[in-house]
Amino acid sequence: MFKWFPEIVFPSQLRAAGVLGMNARNYDIIAHNNKRRLYPLVDDKVQTKALANKIGINTPRLIGVIEVQNKVDNFLELVKNFDEFVIKPAHGSGGKGVLVIKKYTDKEFVTASEKVLSYNEVYQHISNILSGLYSLGGQYDVAIIEEMVHFSNQFQDYSFQGIPDVRVIVYQGYPAMAMMRLATRESSGRANLHQGAVGVGIDIQTGKAISAVQHNRPISIHPDTGANLMGLQVPLWREHLEIAVKGYDMTGLGYLGADIVLDKFRGPMMLELNARPGLAIQIANNRGIRNILKNIHNNYPRGLDWEERLNYVLGVAKS
Repeated sequence: MFKWFPEIVFPSQLRAAGVLGMNARNYDIIAHNNKRRLYPLVDDKVQTKALANKIGINTPRLIGVIEVQNKVDNFLELVKNFDEFVIKPAHGSGGKGVLVIKKYTDKEFVTASEKVLSYNEVYQHISNILSGLYSLGGQYDVAIIEEMVHFSNQFQDYSFQGIPDVRVIVYQGYPAMAMMRLATRESSGRANLHQGAVGVGIDIQTGKAISAVQHNRPISIHPDTGANLMGLQVPLWREHLEIAVKGYDMTGLGYLGADIVLDKFRGPMMLELNARPGLAIQIANNRGIRNILKNIHNNYPRGLDWEERLNYVLGVAKS
């Protein structure tokens, strides 16, 4: 799993190395920093988007929302002025239920991975979203239709077909750890580590790659493009972190994951926030996060606004 444990790994070794486990994350971090009443602010993507737009965080534009089954027939009317669009569940997680349509007619729809779907298949997908097939806890859901993010040429050598994204862990208002998720042929163009995407640890101050993994194993070359992953540097890094730290002010969640994409035309955009971000980011960074969180809690200043917190982490001197 980690380079410093090449063979058998014991829980005590992981704790000593500062690795945060699932139980510790749930009870020591999430329970103490995230009030349950705040979860709907990030679990409901419609609400998240509205809050983000209110404070000036860039997000993909909302085309429409389908809330009930008898409105599914109208989805073509909603997208008639758009050449491409994305359908996703408002309460989904882990990228489940997200359907990217890059071109279509009344009868056929072409996905980002070049799969051709019929009208009935897209109709059924929206119906499945409403039934709660992809939602947290299987609750009834609503379908969001929003504009498609456009692949930035700056990542053309680092991701196979799909749009890469940046995950930033924010703790008590400070960016603590970051990674970029890169699509592969195996992941079918999706930036999902569990499906075979590449995770690249990103230095929080510079936006440069520091390590990379696929299926939890260290790699240095993208398996499909052949690009040297250690040459990756995220453009507009400060702007990415700005979105992440504003997520704390927007929601009040003391521990969150911010997922951010770089659009070719509109720059960094917030895709979603997560009140229960996973722990694979530690593997991508080849480093445990527990001691980083402890240092933030014990030593970072309180009472700063988002810009002051960001400057503190980046080491920017006061003007």
